[in-house]
Amino acid sequence: MKAGLSPESDPAQVDGSAEMLIGRFGELWLKGNNRVWFERTLVRNLRDAVRPISRVRAERSRGHVTVHPEQRTADVCRRMLDVFGFSSVSPAWGAPSTPEGIVAAARTCLRQTFARLPSGPPIAFRVRSRRADKGFPLPSNELDRFVADEVLGEFEGRYRIDLSHPELTLGINVQSGRSYVYAQSFRGLGGLPVGSIGKVLCLLSGGIDSPVAAWRAMKRGCQVSFVSFHSYPYVGDSTRLKVKRIAKALMRFERHARLFSVPFTDIQTAIRDHCREDYRTLLYRRMMHRIAERLALSEGAKALVTGDSLGQVASQTLENLACLEGTRRLPILRPLIGMDKEETIEIARRIGTFEASIVDEPDCCTVFQPRHPVLQGRVHACEKAESLLDVEGLVEAALHATETLELPER
Repeated sequence: MKAGLSPESDPAQVDGSAEMLIGRFGELWLKGNNRVWFERTLVRNLRDAVRPISRVRAERSRGHVTVHPEQRTADVCRRMLDVFGFSSVSPAWGAPSTPEGIVAAARTCLRQTFARLPSGPPIAFRVRSRRADKGFPLPSNELDRFVADEVLGEFEGRYRIDLSHPELTLGINVQSGRSYVYAQSFRGLGGLPVGSIGKVLCLLSGGIDSPVAAWRAMKRGCQVSFVSFHSYPYVGDSTRLKVKRIAKALMRFERHARLFSVPFTDIQTAIRDHCREDYRTLLYRRMMHRIAERLALSEGAKALVTGDSLGQVASQTLENLACLEGTRRLPILRPLIGMDKEETIEIARRIGTFEASIVDEPDCCTVFQPRHPVLQGRVHACEKAESLLDVEGLVEAALHATETLELPER
């Protein structure tokens, strides 16, 4: 594949001379009578995402949104690729829905495309038409040949026809009112529009896993806010700043969120002083889940999200995960549960959280860390240990001292 032509190509090569952008829906097609709600949410998210770049006019149509930026078309295109719900985005040129009008737009599109490509051997090329307007005078295959015959003479020596394995496809979408042509398609994130499913609260540790879990929850249409726990003075303020950087990096994919910062030192000290050592980490997490659930309910969130991956660390065995279930009323979503570390790292690099996550800062779970954490915890043992604590008082004190940060910061 030549650079800039395939769906995986570098968005830095977006053709900014295009008149408009075509954002195609992915699985929104499956939503039946509810599809309009998802499409409206997607368009709202699109407008919010590109507002710092340009005002846009967005028109919903069957299977896609046509976006007309007032300026900086290439930048708007790149920003659309970070909006969940678009399966692909193409810079495009509009045309009257006549054979001659489409030819004129195709000629403009191909001139821009071939001018951008480096010289070299002829490129494998084809024209592919789709007709939403079945009253158009030419069927798709005849329109393909008509456009090719009319425009390709200008580009002799730059192309070779290959209908099976094209490197460059001139796409034509025939609509009843106005048609469009394009020669670039960039793969989007797919998924569902953020906010179309509801709110969730993600426990954000500052490691590699939990930011990826938050991102995957966003991809399933969740509006994600964050909660983190800090253990000053045993863990310095640099850890809180690290978590804040990660949360801000994730704002590239949603419109707004809250970051709750919960002081956890008193809880850990109480567990250290009154509970068995091997259960400390598990008891920490049970308390975190209690606090996170209270915050989630106050926010109208319907679930918690964690970065748990089965068997990855001691607290993520089947038995220990079961010990976490009894502390909550809300469901716990674990988007990474079946993923290995390399898969998670690959996503973290792609979404821009990896570099911040690998900064070596201790998190609060390292405070009073047990020498030999329990691998097969038992719920009754957790409950027996917690009977020695003022669980409700500790939770209330932590919630009272919680700090809230609105993201993005105004």
